[in-house]
Amino acid sequence: MAGKLKELIIDEIAWKSIKNDGLDIEYSTPIPRALASAIIKELDETLEYFTGDLAKIRVFGKIYPLPRQQVAYGDPGITYTYSNLTVPALPWPDPVLALRNFIFRLKGIKYNFVLVNKYRNGNDHMGEHRDNEPELDHNVPIASLSFGEERTFVLKHRDARKSGPNKKPIPPVSIALEHGSVLLMNPPTNEFWYHSLPKRKKIRGPRINLTFRKIR
Repeated sequence: MAGKLKELIIDEIAWKSIKNDGLDIEYSTPIPRALASAIIKELDETLEYFTGDLAKIRVFGKIYPLPRQQVAYGDPGITYTYSNLTVPALPWPDPVLALRNFIFRLKGIKYNFVLVNKYRNGNDHMGEHRDNEPELDHNVPIASLSFGEERTFVLKHRDARKSGPNKKPIPPVSIALEHGSVLLMNPPTNEFWYHSLPKRKKIRGPRINLTFRKIR
């Protein structure tokens, strides 16, 4: 897989830019379908996901099972805390390291942490949130790679979520995350926009998503 990724011609990749009221997204599908299918197969055969307390999340004081499978990798000693859950970064496995190196070739950014989420089917999902934790380097975009079933990524402006006179009529933005795609959430996106991956009950197959981050 690593060799095939190195063969991709970076200069020929076309990016779509989406901007709106603090939103700054870049999106592309740079990985050919056959290679993307080989990558998700290798990830499925290689990765082992968190169990026990690391497979749970606290919401409004109550603990629930994560509605997806999750694991994290990164440089030695790194941890990441969100929703009162602190996850340790396990050592980089070869296929994930190859994808980190591919992102470095694409954008010249060397990430030191990745959160991997496996959505087993359309019932697995991610609720609305912002990736604005204090340990993140907020000057560096979050890079999201998707493999498997196409899912809808929904962004909502923080002022559109308010009620009463403070609510602003800013429409949500939906992006279909294709097999082999890369999405970059450039700053200041996570300051103003919440994002989610809603349920899609008709989807029966899996999707693996890797979000590369720079921890300070």
